Amino acid sequence: MDFSSSILLGIIQGLTEFLPISSSGHLVLFQNLLGYREPALLFDVGLHLGTLTAVCLYFRTDLKNMMKETWPFFSHLSHGRKALKDFAENPYAALTLWVVIGTLPTALIGILFRIPLENLFASVNAVGVMLLCTGAILAAVIFIPDNYNRRTTIGILAALAVGIAQGIAIAPGISRSGATIVCGMFFGLRRDLAARFSFLLSVPAIFGAMVVQLSALDASPVGLAPWSFGFLSSLLVGLLALRILMHVVQKGKLFYFAPYCGALGLFMVCW
Repeated sequence: MDFSSSILLGIIQGLTEFLPISSSGHLVLFQNLLGYREPALLFDVGLHLGTLTAVCLYFRTDLKNMMKETWPFFSHLSHGRKALKDFAENPYAALTLWVVIGTLPTALIGILFRIPLENLFASVNAVGVMLLCTGAILAAVIFIPDNYNRRTTIGILAALAVGIAQGIAIAPGISRSGATIVCGMFFGLRRDLAARFSFLLSVPAIFGAMVVQLSALDASPVGLAPWSFGFLSSLLVGLLALRILMHVVQKGKLFYFAPYCGALGLFMVCW
């Protein structure tokens, strides 16, 4: 793989992983429209490592505080202290717990339905339908009143619902970021909190996907230079995409991405 191809794939990964336009949907499009081939396994892991690093860097303060407060939180629970009191005193420990709870349905869906959902990659029309669903999900935020998103705590129901949305997003064409952020907003979470939780929840999901990829027996070696260029480009573009999306969410303009997803989905349905 040459340098230009590795950089291009890194840019595509960084943009589509975080912007609510479905990275998997674009993968299917490029494979069928441009004769694009899925990159080597280890190179693909490098691309995902780049976007994972982008999330960790962008939300480094949250992650640092979550790690700092989590151990004392669980230590107090083991000594019989009430969980609700610890939630009030340790908001980042509570955030860690919500991420863990949200990861459970994602993992369960991944274990039970990953293969049939990923089989949709073989159907351009099915992926087009999923992209139309993503467009509808993004457009639905128009109907959320401006004063509705006031919740500053997540809670178990919202955590589970967002985790289910993330699991469903295994289906190609469903945007993970779009589905999870909109789901959080419909549960009344503040826009910035819905986005933060969505991307913090993506950390174990992306890490888990990398572990699954590395467990494959047919992994072939890839050059260090192309791997590095792909990693760096996905990292840098991912940081930019995160910054753009967080700004768009806070402004309440997430529906801006709906026409693009709808047009691309319609194109693929009529393939």
